[in-house]
Amino acid sequence: MASKVIPRYKTKHVSQVKSDYAYHHTKHVVTQKTERKSSSKSVSQVQAQAREAMAEQAYTIPVFRQRTAEETEEYQRVSKNVGKGLAVIQEELHRMKMTTKAQVESLAIQNEVKSMMAKRGDMLDEIPKMPDFLVALRPHTVWEKTPVKLFCTVQGNPRPIVKWYKGGVPVDPLSAPGKYKIENKYGVHSLIISRCVVSDTAEYSAVATNQHGTATSKATVTVKRPAGVAMSCQLGLVPHLTEIHASKLEVTLLDRFPVTFGVEGSSIRLLCNLVVVPDLPNVPPLAQWYRDDKLLKPSKLAEMFVGGGAASLTLPQLAKDDEGLYTLRIFTKDGTSEHSAYLFVSDATPSSAGAPGAPMSVKAFDINSDYVLVAWKPPNTVNEAAIIGYFVDRCEAGTDTWVQCNDAPVKVCKYPVHGLKVGHSYHFRVRAVNSAGMSRPSRKSGQVTALDAAENERLQGTDEGVPSAPGQIVATRNTKSSVFVQWEAPKHLKNLMGYYIDGRAVGSKEWFPCNHKPFKHTRFVVHGLIPGETYVFRVQAVNVFGLSDESQESSPIAVEPALATPSAPFGITMLSCDGSSITVAWKSPKHCGGSKINAYYIDKRDADTLVWKEVNLSAVMERICTVDNLKEGTFYEFRIQAANLAGVGLRSAPSTPMKCEAWTMEEPGPAYDLSFSEVRGQSLVILWKAPVYAGASAVTGYLVDMAKKGSSEFVTLNQEAVSHRFLQVTGLEEGETYVFKVRAVNANGVGKASQLSEPVCAKALPGTKEIEAGVDTETGDIFLALEACEICETSKFVWSKNYKPVGDCPRVGITTKGRTSRLTFTNPDKDDLGRYSVVVTDTEGVSSSHTLTEDALNTMLELSYAIRHPIVPLKHGLNYEVLEKGHVRFWLQAVKLSPSVSYRFIVNDKEVTSGEGHKISHDVATGIIQMTMDTFTRANEGTYTVQITDGRAKTQTSLVLVGDVFKVALKEAEFQRKEHIRKQGPHFSEYLYFTVTEDCTVMLACKVANVKKETAFHWYKEDDEIVPDTPPSVASGACALPIPLFSRKDQGVYKAVLSDDRGKDTSVFDISGQVFDDIINAIAQIAGASASDLVLQCTPEGIRLQCYMNYYTEEMKTVWKHKESKIASSEKMRIGGTAEMAWMQICDPSDKEKGNYSIEISDGVKTHTRTFDLSGQAYTDAYEEYLRLKAAAFAEKNRGRVVGGLPDVVTIMEAKSLSLTCTVWGEPTPEVTWFKNEQEVATNEHTKVMFDGGKFASLVINKVSPDDSGKYSINVRNKYGGEFVEITVSVYKHGEQIPEPKLGHPKTAAPVPPKSPAPPSKTPTPTPSKSQTPAQSLRSPASTPASTPVPKSPTPVPKSPTPTPKSPTPTPPRSVKSPTPPRFMKSPTPPRK
Repeated sequence: MASKVIPRYKTKHVSQVKSDYAYHHTKHVVTQKTERKSSSKSVSQVQAQAREAMAEQAYTIPVFRQRTAEETEEYQRVSKNVGKGLAVIQEELHRMKMTTKAQVESLAIQNEVKSMMAKRGDMLDEIPKMPDFLVALRPHTVWEKTPVKLFCTVQGNPRPIVKWYKGGVPVDPLSAPGKYKIENKYGVHSLIISRCVVSDTAEYSAVATNQHGTATSKATVTVKRPAGVAMSCQLGLVPHLTEIHASKLEVTLLDRFPVTFGVEGSSIRLLCNLVVVPDLPNVPPLAQWYRDDKLLKPSKLAEMFVGGGAASLTLPQLAKDDEGLYTLRIFTKDGTSEHSAYLFVSDATPSSAGAPGAPMSVKAFDINSDYVLVAWKPPNTVNEAAIIGYFVDRCEAGTDTWVQCNDAPVKVCKYPVHGLKVGHSYHFRVRAVNSAGMSRPSRKSGQVTALDAAENERLQGTDEGVPSAPGQIVATRNTKSSVFVQWEAPKHLKNLMGYYIDGRAVGSKEWFPCNHKPFKHTRFVVHGLIPGETYVFRVQAVNVFGLSDESQESSPIAVEPALATPSAPFGITMLSCDGSSITVAWKSPKHCGGSKINAYYIDKRDADTLVWKEVNLSAVMERICTVDNLKEGTFYEFRIQAANLAGVGLRSAPSTPMKCEAWTMEEPGPAYDLSFSEVRGQSLVILWKAPVYAGASAVTGYLVDMAKKGSSEFVTLNQEAVSHRFLQVTGLEEGETYVFKVRAVNANGVGKASQLSEPVCAKALPGTKEIEAGVDTETGDIFLALEACEICETSKFVWSKNYKPVGDCPRVGITTKGRTSRLTFTNPDKDDLGRYSVVVTDTEGVSSSHTLTEDALNTMLELSYAIRHPIVPLKHGLNYEVLEKGHVRFWLQAVKLSPSVSYRFIVNDKEVTSGEGHKISHDVATGIIQMTMDTFTRANEGTYTVQITDGRAKTQTSLVLVGDVFKVALKEAEFQRKEHIRKQGPHFSEYLYFTVTEDCTVMLACKVANVKKETAFHWYKEDDEIVPDTPPSVASGACALPIPLFSRKDQGVYKAVLSDDRGKDTSVFDISGQVFDDIINAIAQIAGASASDLVLQCTPEGIRLQCYMNYYTEEMKTVWKHKESKIASSEKMRIGGTAEMAWMQICDPSDKEKGNYSIEISDGVKTHTRTFDLSGQAYTDAYEEYLRLKAAAFAEKNRGRVVGGLPDVVTIMEAKSLSLTCTVWGEPTPEVTWFKNEQEVATNEHTKVMFDGGKFASLVINKVSPDDSGKYSINVRNKYGGEFVEITVSVYKHGEQIPEPKLGHPKTAAPVPPKSPAPPSKTPTPTPSKSQTPAQSLRSPASTPASTPVPKSPTPVPKSPTPTPKSPTPTPPRSVKSPTPPRFMKSPTPPRK
């Protein structure tokens, strides 16, 4: 294809204007012919270069002029040929002269035309004409305190009169002398405003008038105040203005914000990096942001920043209202620079699945004092249910309380809100609702104040109903990830708000929204598509009544870049030279133009001439070419063009001069065509091609060097040369950019390094997937597959093994469908092991690799065999189950069965079919196949087999029932048969079991069934019947036998018998062994939980620690510990208990027994622990009480007492002798005194008192008379105390009736006669405590324990003292102890619950 070349000096600047549907574009409007090329350099480097470009540079020797010593000779040779070059230059100068002459002639013609036009203008001046502005007013933005000049040029006949207005008000220079100046010179009308202030910001207009009409030109003047000068102005200081205004800066846009995708509620930052020359921190560039061509102002919802080499717009709280085309406009010295890109905002996740998206663009119209019409735009509904209606909420400004305005949803996108308060301000929001739920609320409207009706914006349109469907829709290629969609407008617009565009991938049923805010134009660029995927599109029109019907679907279109010629190749390098030819190689163009590159064309020239010559007329397919017929010793330059279906692309830049000189070095030449594969965050694979020039010997290996971009410090990655032409590089820093070079090695040394590779960033492509190894579930083929994250029409999947292309290898087959390519192994074996890789051409580097190991291959081979030789998979093999009545069910379960399944049951090599005694069936849904045998006997011993056929799949499963296994099955069948018979009469539905109640009563319980009124129930233990207090009630269905105070004595075999005329059933429960232990543990669990804290109780024997609980028995696992050491029962430490408590007694305590004591009650699972600290004051008080009680017990043991022999009542006939004799005891020997009617009895002739041997005391009355009747008593006493016993004597006369005996009553206040003194003081007695008063001498011969005063315990008493302990030794009621030390100690334990 021919290419037209335009000389550089003929090139004119063309201002390219792109239409508003190019959502990712950059405009540069200039008044000078300034053009900058984008660079991959960093911002700081570009800024530095820009500053250098602005300064005057000194001449420096170009790099290509700085020749080494080796090149000096050649340079001199070239100098000799300068003459030839001068001739060519002269020829070029002559051509330029001719061109200049032609231009001069053209200018002469133009001047003549102008003069003729001027004459024609004079003629036209006589023609009447209304005013017309030739040069209209233009807007200005100036700093405060600086002047501004507005000017315009107007024509008309007669000459118009021009008047100036500010905001519709005429400008009067006399109203502010020196402020305004109006001029009219040479047809140019101007208004000069001196020392502008912020209040001068307004819209100015020039109105030209003559008798034929009026014309108006308007422009806006914006006056800005520099930051930080407000305070100085208040102080009367004039701020110093820099000489350089923001509009005089050179500004270049570098990194631009791309098409961006956001979600409701998130934040987005749009950023552009700038190069500003000069870069003055106090004078940032003037930047403006637009959304859909509407100027944005800084606010809480749009934060703007310019400075530091960047301009940014932050949207902190995204809503669908923010969707649109965003444009950044930078004012520069040459005009403005602009960049635009689309921002898409998708719906946030709804609160309930299927709920619609939020409405948008809520706005108030027709504002009155108590009425506002709220309108909004409906959301797009693609896969959601249709919208039922909308709810409108209002909120008074300054509050956060939202009030719903309508009770029922409204179906149109407008609603009149009534009930507003005059003068109050409100915000409004809208929520959509469908059958799935409520949407998120929209963004609230701007503040609206309810005032009297004025000129407010009114909602236009009266047509009702939704628009008609849009017309034909056409989709065309745009970029590799976007498609350009156009459509025809609906025939009936009906106040159209915009359009919603939906897309769908071909083969999918799910539509997705392409935009989330109604778009006003009939063309749209859909971004964010998957490269290589095929889509169809549809469009809906929107108005206040909702969405129209969908348009017809577009034709399917693949996402591919628009077809164009390729960019220029680059990286031309010399690979070899033999003196008459040079072999060169180059790199592919960075952009293929949307079509496969099918040819390369090479041009060459002698470095000493300017004339290029074509090397090849036919296309070169590879990126390497040998150029022949060269002159040895001559320097040559080369340039290359690539071609595709669109034509021949741009020429590359000329290569560096290459000398045609034969290579004779022994080392190899450079490797070439460095490329990268499998680029990830920490690794990549570098590949290269072998040198064309091998040197004096064959290439044996390669060394790879790496450096970070911009660094000259290369690191050799492999210390030993690798023989293959690839290397996996690991340990990279994610996001860092690297460059590489390769050096070939042979026996003679290391060769020349390759050309530096292109910089590569260690970062995986978005959506990158790895190769998947698997087995086809239908064919059983083993395969490797890759799904590319992007693809284009010209892309191919290139598979390699160990980075050597597979090609047409018979061992594998390659298939590609859409974005997925599969490599299938024909007959996989060990020869197929290795590393497989795949590269997708014409992409941004989509590639992956997979190492096929022997273990993985063996696993897949097993799976492949299973697929090719299918079996019916079983969840459960053949098994048996014994049912009621003794029936036996043989069953198996398959994972899946088809309705066409067939099977056979074989028992002992004989097939069994359904019939008498056998039932065979299957269930496709559950996969169960079963056979039920009604009677299972000894004849059924043997092997059971099931054979299944389901399509091509087969399986067989067997069950062997012989020997012990069969006996178990037979026993179970017989048991179930007997159970069935048993349950025909009264029976136990649950056999005997035990439970323990909260009071630790053991209950033997059972449940009965099939009983009637006559059914009898009996309890037995060891065959002895037990008759409980409450007869069992079989009608209730449950019976229980309580066993209170359970202990070892309750062990035995318990039996419950249930019977009536239908039969009898028995349940046996053996309480022994483990069952007994389980019951004890259950009791211990309840008792341990109810255990009280340890309490102290002193006794004459020692100190006792007691633990009260619901029930205690010695069979419980109870452990006492002292200082964490287990206590064994001994004479020193006695352990025991009662039904209510467990105790541990320390006999004859000493200081060794001080410390912490605990009791542990174990129930087999948990241990319940209670503790008591017996130390300090607690031990001291307890020990003192123990000593007191010990002394009291000793006294009680040795006091005087009547052992026996005296009656309570004596009846005797007159004149007979009466002998009252008794045995007494005491240590020391007690004193004995007899009394009659409380008077001491003395020895005389009638009465004789005797005391023999210190043991026997007698009172003998000779010949009793009625006077001897009365109350007699004996007082036995020693130093430790005594006892007082009464006898009633009745004397009757001969012949009288024997009187009824009357018991005597003890006297509690009888004085002691002087003849019975108290024990001598020398006798030792227990010492009373300090708080106890000394015991007083009691003169009465008798004193009951009830009359003895009870002192308080000397030990601290807790809040809940225990009950007073009982008297240690009970005596008959007729005898009373004589006074003893009455002290005792209360137990400081709380009362039992």
